[in-house]
Amino acid sequence: MADASAPSKTIQEPAVEDVQGRHDRRHLAINKVGVCDIRHPVSIAQRSGGKQTTVATFAMYVNLPHRFKGTHMSRFVQILNAHEHKITVASFKQMLAEVTERLEADNGHIEMAFPFFIDKRAPVTGEPGVMDYQVTFFGDRYSDSTELTVEVEVPVTTLCPCSKDISDYGAHNQRSLIKIRARAREFFWLEELIDIAEAQASCELYGVLKRVDEKAVTEHAYENPKFVEDVVRDIATVLNNDSRIREYRVASENFESIHNHSAYALIEHNKDAPER
Repeated sequence: MADASAPSKTIQEPAVEDVQGRHDRRHLAINKVGVCDIRHPVSIAQRSGGKQTTVATFAMYVNLPHRFKGTHMSRFVQILNAHEHKITVASFKQMLAEVTERLEADNGHIEMAFPFFIDKRAPVTGEPGVMDYQVTFFGDRYSDSTELTVEVEVPVTTLCPCSKDISDYGAHNQRSLIKIRARAREFFWLEELIDIAEAQASCELYGVLKRVDEKAVTEHAYENPKFVEDVVRDIATVLNNDSRIREYRVASENFESIHNHSAYALIEHNKDAPER
């Protein structure tokens, strides 16, 4: 029978070498190293005042100095899990700081891509429906400087002005995809970028349309024809007049309905860059 008064023995786990911390003799720095395709539940604040729970795909990277053999991959996931589900602009920037500090790096980069859902009512009947938009947050940290970029992908309808002008009746139209990527001086809601994209298309899309709604959106698009060039120029005009936006990239792709190709246009502008 064991003596209960005898001191218990402490079991020490054997030390495990940190292989990633070994010195690397190739003297080649790596621009980005880390983890990607991590799916994680997140809660996103909505302009309406509520919160939307969705699933985001994360990519998290740091630079690796030439002297290190590898980085500690598990630390990326630990940092993500520590922030639970709620993601805000402040917490996203905090994650960037933690990644660079805990991984002993100079630069950090995080991407968070997720579907964002908006309730929309049909224009005439008011029939409720849901539209989904792809949203991506990009975060970059260089030394003590942090940059946050937001991108929205917005499907819309565009109607060809040339087809309308040369045809005796009708005009060809197509679904188009608008992408707006923006950096801001002040806070803005991502729904605002979606609104801008939809307002500058020939017509926006809806989740549910009854016959009278279909008539309304068809006629609205017909009265509002847009080349792909018109779309990006009109959006750029709105963003140029918004003092909160510091830098933007606007792209539009028309998946042509009568051609075996797509039409594409892009405008990039940094308001802080010197004029050429």
